[in-house]
Amino acid sequence: MGHIRSQETVDSALRMSDDGVSDKANAEIHGVAIKTIRRWRRLYQRRGLPRGTGFQPTPCPRCDGAELDEAAYALLLGWYLGDGSIATARRGVFTLQIANDERYPELNREIFETIKRVKPTASPCPRLRVGVVLTEARWKHWPCLSPQHGPGRKHLRKIELADWQREIVAKYPEQLLRGLFHSDGCRIVNWASRPRRD
Repeated sequence: MGHIRSQETVDSALRMSDDGVSDKANAEIHGVAIKTIRRWRRLYQRRGLPRGTGFQPTPCPRCDGAELDEAAYALLLGWYLGDGSIATARRGVFTLQIANDERYPELNREIFETIKRVKPTASPCPRLRVGVVLTEARWKHWPCLSPQHGPGRKHLRKIELADWQREIVAKYPEQLLRGLFHSDGCRIVNWASRPRRD
């Protein structure tokens, strides 16, 4: 599909933007929407993408053979199996959501970074709810990496790892366990103050 605007128009608009012309004035001069000017600046100036590469879908490790950070995947799998879910969004996209107590900001950062290691182009979105941080990321291929996804609640379904998941978990069992313990484990403080008598 060809571009609607000529390269000369785009170049002219970006030059004017560099010269300090407001997006509104720039849009009026070039006969385009303000959103178009902003998109051009975002894609071609800030990100430095060549024209025509505004959206590149992230390849899937299962469907496309893309590289997978297996240690990060094992950790994310633990989080998902504990307090995660996958919901259907629009246009065939799925939303991975991991819930974690807001009292553990370092773990919420870890979830954010782990999602980015599994899907390098992800822009995870932490959403604060009462006492909980929900870290979300969208991708068409979350079900490919989470064959445990299905209708209904996870705890009512049979959860069984696929052969390829077992291989990863065998290499990184501590990562899977870390995700499981942090998501569904228990944190207690032993307040015993007297030594036990035998």
